[in-house]
Amino acid sequence: MWSYVAPWKRGEIEAPDFVRTAARLGVDGVELLDFFYRDKSDWSAETDQIRAALDETGLPVGVFSVGNDFAQADEAARDEQIAVIRRGVDQANVFGAEVVRVFAGGDLPGTPNETVFEWFLHGLCEASYYAADKGVKLALENHGLIAGRSDQVSDLIHKVRIATGTDTLGANPDTGNFLLVNEDSTDAVRGVAKYAYMCHFKDFEVAPPNWDGHAYAALDGTKFIGSAIGEGGVDLGSCVDALRDVGFDGWVNIEYESTEDPASGVPRSVLNARRFVR
Repeated sequence: MWSYVAPWKRGEIEAPDFVRTAARLGVDGVELLDFFYRDKSDWSAETDQIRAALDETGLPVGVFSVGNDFAQADEAARDEQIAVIRRGVDQANVFGAEVVRVFAGGDLPGTPNETVFEWFLHGLCEASYYAADKGVKLALENHGLIAGRSDQVSDLIHKVRIATGTDTLGANPDTGNFLLVNEDSTDAVRGVAKYAYMCHFKDFEVAPPNWDGHAYAALDGTKFIGSAIGEGGVDLGSCVDALRDVGFDGWVNIEYESTEDPASGVPRSVLNARRFVR
């Protein structure tokens, strides 16, 4: 649903509308995010509305995603982030989703990265215990400076699995985000593929000279902008091949981040995505 974040912010679409839009696009399922609940304290009414739309369309929820961040100096704040994941796991059970997308978090200026990494490790271990008890997998997205590269993601997943004795935590390789830490997308996806429980299918292109719109800055200063799937610079075919090589058969979720209206950009993305995944 992040593909429709702009019209959602303008109040033009709600989660049930998104489900019906997805059905009209002919996709196989939807990914829902905690971000899109208007009432952050009580999800019950919106949950009922979403379930009605799911029943109406017959679409499954493949993934429920949460926006946690363990880069918090205060221990109580970090505990709240564990609760964010637990709530997402509970909501995944409501919708029958087998995977919850999670983050580790960003960096914290003034705090050593090694310290923040230990916070990531603790939080994801606690979340993994809860998810394992509920029969749900967690998929860690490559995001930020401390858990953005494929080797960082793999290291974190490996250590959480060793500590918890479960394979609950896996990966969500985001094909676009790797570019922001100056890592080739195909190489990076190949590096985490054995852990993948889902994939965010995203395409970026280098911003043209004198671009004054929204852009994402990579570590080396390169500016990237979102594009429709298959119309940017990510070798999505090779990314899919890297997943297939290890027998991946999970959800490939389109995450459209272009400034073009999703009403036109997302349908093209769906059509283009089918060239790579079928």
